[in-house]
Amino acid sequence: MTPSLGALNGALSNNDDSRLVETASNGQIQVDFSRIEDVESFVTIPEGRHLVRIAEVREGETRAGHLRWAMRLEVTDGEYAGRTAAWDGMVWSKRGLPRVKHVLNVLGFDTEGSLEVSPDDLCGKQAIVDFFMEEWEHPTTGRRTQRLAVPFLGYEPADDTSSPF
Repeated sequence: MTPSLGALNGALSNNDDSRLVETASNGQIQVDFSRIEDVESFVTIPEGRHLVRIAEVREGETRAGHLRWAMRLEVTDGEYAGRTAAWDGMVWSKRGLPRVKHVLNVLGFDTEGSLEVSPDDLCGKQAIVDFFMEEWEHPTTGRRTQRLAVPFLGYEPADDTSSPF
């Protein structure tokens, strides 16, 4: 399910927000909740490919105790420039290293041998990233949550259109 852009942060079941809320002269409000979905949406841009930069990297740990870098991906151009597209992560475990290698390579790091890298080294780096909608429902409350996610190999090098001439 792909929400319309008008519903990205709202959880409206359609894009028509007329007559959702009406106010009377006496200050009473009448609202039609039948068109409001029970969803928490963190989606601020449409699914698809976007040019992003790594705006922030936070160090953390997975439940299994592996080092994890959470990267805030910010759209750099177009209508959605400046918006956080999603948070994505790199897990520094044996299982996670193939993706770490791919992402670092796309970001311009030499991954053919040994490499020393810190979270700050990633900040400001750009890539073209594929985003898809991820939705899940809380088993007890039934409340749905929507976020954009990045596939395993969802990073491609950003075209460097700058020229020294």
